[in-house]
Amino acid sequence: MIEVKKGSNNVWKWLAGFFLALIILFGGAALYFSLRWKPLLTEKIKSGIYYGSYHLYKIDFKDIHLNLLTGTASLDSVTLVADTAVYQNLRKRKLAPAHLLDLKLKQLKVSGVGILTAYFKKKLEVDAIVLHKPAVRIIYQEVEKRPDTLVDERTLFQEISKSLKSIHVSKLNIVDAELDYINAAIGRKQNTVQLLNVEVQDFLLDSTSHEDHSRVYYAKEIAFELIGFESLTKDRMYTLKADTITGSAKNKTLLIKDLHMIPMYKDMAFTRKYKTQKDRYDLHFQKVAFRGIDFVKLNHDGSLHAQSLTLGPAKAKIFMNRELPPPAIDKGKNYPHLALKRLPLPLHLDSLNINDIHVAYTEYNPITKKRGTVDLHQLKGTILNVTNDSSMLVKNNHAIANLSTRIINAATIKVRLDFNLTAKDGAFSYSGQIGPMDMTALNPLSHSLGLVKIEQGRVKKADFNMNGNLKGSSGTLRFYYDDLKVTLLKEAEDGEPVKKKGFLSFLANAIIIQSSNPAEGQKPRVAKVKFERTPAASFFNLLWKSVFVGIRETIGIGMVPVKSPEEAFEKVAEKKLERQEKRKERKAARIKKRKEKEAEKALEKAAEGVIVKDK
Repeated sequence: MIEVKKGSNNVWKWLAGFFLALIILFGGAALYFSLRWKPLLTEKIKSGIYYGSYHLYKIDFKDIHLNLLTGTASLDSVTLVADTAVYQNLRKRKLAPAHLLDLKLKQLKVSGVGILTAYFKKKLEVDAIVLHKPAVRIIYQEVEKRPDTLVDERTLFQEISKSLKSIHVSKLNIVDAELDYINAAIGRKQNTVQLLNVEVQDFLLDSTSHEDHSRVYYAKEIAFELIGFESLTKDRMYTLKADTITGSAKNKTLLIKDLHMIPMYKDMAFTRKYKTQKDRYDLHFQKVAFRGIDFVKLNHDGSLHAQSLTLGPAKAKIFMNRELPPPAIDKGKNYPHLALKRLPLPLHLDSLNINDIHVAYTEYNPITKKRGTVDLHQLKGTILNVTNDSSMLVKNNHAIANLSTRIINAATIKVRLDFNLTAKDGAFSYSGQIGPMDMTALNPLSHSLGLVKIEQGRVKKADFNMNGNLKGSSGTLRFYYDDLKVTLLKEAEDGEPVKKKGFLSFLANAIIIQSSNPAEGQKPRVAKVKFERTPAASFFNLLWKSVFVGIRETIGIGMVPVKSPEEAFEKVAEKKLERQEKRKERKAARIKKRKEKEAEKALEKAAEGVIVKDK
């Protein structure tokens, strides 16, 4: 048994009393300074915001909690509002910012502040800063800015170096924020985020941190999550929505899930909002993923460089109403590589990956009053070197696309496109192969494009090699098939079914159309394609019509011209006039018949009156 001396108990009692006294002393001192500093700190915060913003902003809060012993401080029910009178004065002096902030914050909490380290060593150490449930409104105003002749080239550290040697925050969190972006010029919200969470890790500001390229905005990691993003396009014809948008500066990633581009009106109503033909898009991308984003370059140079961008799985519905006239603009300017030049920021993607996109292109024919749809299933592939960055174009000025898809789910098409990214005439080349298929599957296309019904036929294979630019395309096409038989059709009107040209169909199959290629005992026929593009024809219109012309020539009906959009609209206009004239004739005939009946009734009544009078 261990014997405990009485004197040792006295020592422990003395030590316990000593530490208790220290705790009471420091606790009392902390309470005293907290009570004394509370009004002083409140005043410093309010005056600092007010004078630091040139009297533009005022901050207010319900209460401030300060504990010097634990190094914690918090503000409750914080509001930050702008003084509109001051803002108008700044606008007159051309000093107003383009964006105004309106902030409401449930709580701002700072914990783990090293007060002694800050006081004696001039180093501010903070464990965590948390902004809980902020509601932020950002209001954009068009303002005229006075030219800035004074350029402050000091680093952020140099600006604070007189007061502090360093600032280190282990973690900063923004939790459950609501964000609205309002364009005052149009008087409505343009962007809305229902929930925004941000986490900043290991923020360090000292004499060397600005040279650390592993940091973005002085932090080792900036990660964010946006939930419920919504934005209205500039023309107010579409709403952009995303379920979630997440990003990480450390991992160099940006991921968008369930991105929708939703038209504001149904298809026919949408197109009739315009005076000329306009494509209507209805898009849904399950995933849009950037990898290897250079956030430092984006921050410093305003250019977007990434290792890859992956699109899909996705569905894209495109609708065109052919009852309207073609636009007066030259659609050639929207060739993919020419449109790339017009992007407002320098862009370089090592690869653009397309993953399982279903494209449904629908046209409305105003003559037949019917719709025809072309489906491209499982569109996938890769486009390399997507860039408009002049420094990258010096090294490589070609973008190469290798794509594959299934047309109408009946045949596989593989295409290779080579875009010259610096050619002023939009030069490009394309080649590809079409796999075996039953040709009757093409009837939805042949009906609307060529008024031909395919009764039977089998494609063995096809390949093409073309060169194109803004003027058109030229090249060769080899189309191998067997046992082709067709029926020629006649256009119908007002929703009536198309009519067969029986005798002409017989002549076509017997004399004009080649039933096979190669024909028995002969060499395969090769089509020499030369297609001239009209201003209203788009890039994809040029691609498929060039191939279509080659197929028609191989079959033997190449002498039948393919209508341009302008010619097609002229025909539509002619048909409309014909229908109007027929309606006038029918109306005049009805009026004439009605008048004749009225005259007959009048004569009958007059005759009855004479008979009664005679009686």
